Amino acid sequence: MIRTSANRPRLSVFRSAKYIYGQIIDDKTGKTLAAANDLKLKTRKPKLKKAERAYEVGKLLAEKAVKEKIKEVVFDRGRFKYHGRVKALAEGAREGGLKF
Repeated sequence: MIRTSANRPRLSVFRSAKYIYGQIIDDKTGKTLAAANDLKLKTRKPKLKKAERAYEVGKLLAEKAVKEKIKEVVFDRGRFKYHGRVKALAEGAREGGLKF
């Protein structure tokens, strides 16, 4: 069970075979505050590997969160191990200014 608060929304990660998705969710209201995925990154930066695209998604998500004045989140990796693309997304989000 992930515990969130009003000032710390949840950063949820979903990883498929091809893509990675991240969204920041306010569990109190049930609304998505910011979201990013690598569907468009694949066409903009086709030479990047999956982990590199995940890192860029994390940075993009952090930029959107900072615009929404979100600085701290609770990281929810779901059923995925903290390894590879999930770890790269988390590192990109930290690089972009989010604190876990």
